[in-house]
Amino acid sequence: MAKVLIKREHSKHLGDLSQQSHHKEFDMPAINRTNWESHLVSPETVFSKIKPGMSIFIGTGPAAPRTLMKMLLDADENNIRDIELIQLTVQGDVILSIDKINAQNYRLKSFFSGFVSSDTIASGQVDLISAYASQIPKILKSGKIPIDAAFIQITPPNEAGYCSLGPAVDVAREVMEQAKIVVGEINEEVPFTFGDTFVPIKDFDFLVRSTRAPVLYERFKITEEMDRVAANVASIIRDGDCLSFSHSPLFEALVPHLTERKDLGIHSLYFTDAMADLVKSGAVTNYCKSPFRGKSLTSYALGSQKLLKWLDRNPLVDFQGTDYVCNPRLIAENPQFTAMYEASKVDLLGGVSFPSKGAVITGPGEVVDFLTGADASKNGCTIIGLPSRNSKGEANVMVSLMDYPNQLRLRESVHMIVTEYGVANLKWRTIREKAQAMIEIAHPDDREHLVEQAKKKKIIYPNQIFIRESAHLYPSHISTTAEFKGGVNVKFRAIKPSDEEGMRKLFYRFSDQMIFYRFFYLVQTMNHDKMQEYVNVDYSKEMSIVGLVGKSDSEKIIAEARFVKDEESNYGEVAFLIDEAYQGIGLGTYLLRLLVKLARNLNLEGLTAEVLPENQSMIKLFQKTEHPLENNIVNGTCYMKMHFN
Repeated sequence: MAKVLIKREHSKHLGDLSQQSHHKEFDMPAINRTNWESHLVSPETVFSKIKPGMSIFIGTGPAAPRTLMKMLLDADENNIRDIELIQLTVQGDVILSIDKINAQNYRLKSFFSGFVSSDTIASGQVDLISAYASQIPKILKSGKIPIDAAFIQITPPNEAGYCSLGPAVDVAREVMEQAKIVVGEINEEVPFTFGDTFVPIKDFDFLVRSTRAPVLYERFKITEEMDRVAANVASIIRDGDCLSFSHSPLFEALVPHLTERKDLGIHSLYFTDAMADLVKSGAVTNYCKSPFRGKSLTSYALGSQKLLKWLDRNPLVDFQGTDYVCNPRLIAENPQFTAMYEASKVDLLGGVSFPSKGAVITGPGEVVDFLTGADASKNGCTIIGLPSRNSKGEANVMVSLMDYPNQLRLRESVHMIVTEYGVANLKWRTIREKAQAMIEIAHPDDREHLVEQAKKKKIIYPNQIFIRESAHLYPSHISTTAEFKGGVNVKFRAIKPSDEEGMRKLFYRFSDQMIFYRFFYLVQTMNHDKMQEYVNVDYSKEMSIVGLVGKSDSEKIIAEARFVKDEESNYGEVAFLIDEAYQGIGLGTYLLRLLVKLARNLNLEGLTAEVLPENQSMIKLFQKTEHPLENNIVNGTCYMKMHFN
């Protein structure tokens, strides 16, 4: 019912807007589809109507009316004094010049700092309004921010007399309703887009022909590290997920890793060249999303001329205002909504800091809307991705982000943080578990320092083991998924120190008999000291593989298999642990084959096992192998030896 009400309200809003012309203060003939070209005026004519102290709204990013902006910022007439410029976000110096903003003729009022540094804001040269992105249309509609004039970029009108707002919708409608003077800068290079983008040509007081190309955004070059980050992010994304994108290297690198996914959806503030590639690959159908089923939903198109041409009259992409696209309630109606962002820094407890300069992301206000929606979405997920170190070689995973700007104050909504070294699952985990998981995805050379700092802050156990040599040896390439009897899907990877709690829970699910089979005596407890020795593996001489079931943010360990290399014989001694609820489906056979493959890669001569005669399942497992097998019973223990050569 809520979705229906929203659509009805939106339809009414569109109807009102199409039936009512903008309030006219000028004694001029009405502009229509047949005479609009005769109503074109010069920018100087527009500026003659500007008075000192006026507030002028300027379109954001791809909506920037660049001809009017250039004339405005270069003007030196007496009436162009103490002008307040209002813009949603400043995304780069091609849009507003910092030098011009600092001039006494202008002040900037913005909702997000973007390109403008925090120092500029602190000095009083820029007024920053802190707000969620979804609330900005409501704020502007309330009239609390007076708007005297609005400079809006539009397409030429179609046969019905309607222009399109092109590659950016955001708050144009609310601004046009409030402004006393509405100026349309007609740009023939702007794509005619569909959605809530149609505005009647008669609603403009002045029309100016654009002499400048629309703002374009270059595609990013992808580093090897970022490609690995993207591959790890892609490993979390499921068929049927509804995705939010942004304009950054992470999202450029992500697309090639998603082209084999099925029925992806798009509900994103930004639509980019990379996203168009994903749609064209066939991975995006928007069949599983709601609302706007079958269409990719967005507010801004950030990309190349090629993207703008592709979007022209393209019915697959629907442009809506930020009050719709950033509405957490609307976002949550999409099942499996996955909110993704690229960060500049993260800390051990899941804190996130976004770039404060040069970023397209509009800041924590936008992120909060999308993360809140993802939290409420059925099987929703939130992902933060970044390289473990920046281009200067400085650590991006910190103990604390106390001194970093542009922070997201919503740690509880950060489910996954991803670097090129893996995925840290933080959802509903303890502080200690979060810290351990974060340390594991930091750069290997930064981990020892993080462990020591975390111990001092009492975030992790004071006796936490750290094997320095294993930091660089973790076999991340061991990652695979297999299906077993009964349709059980199991993911396999090398064990990590953060698996301590999962392994403890596996241990306590075992019967006394199974514990006796594994340890040869009845182990009653498995406390932190014992278990951390078990999960901290020296990969120079050991190998341990865990099997996990469940969703990526709530995985459960159901199996573990390992071998320990004997330096004298060059054989590996094998041990298995398989949850009794999952025995008999083929897990043991699969794990043994996996261990054999890994042992052969390490040039071992074979594998050995010590098994109680009562443990027939383990004995039969070894007997089924294709390799030569020795089997001897000594003092009631069966000694089995598998030879590779």
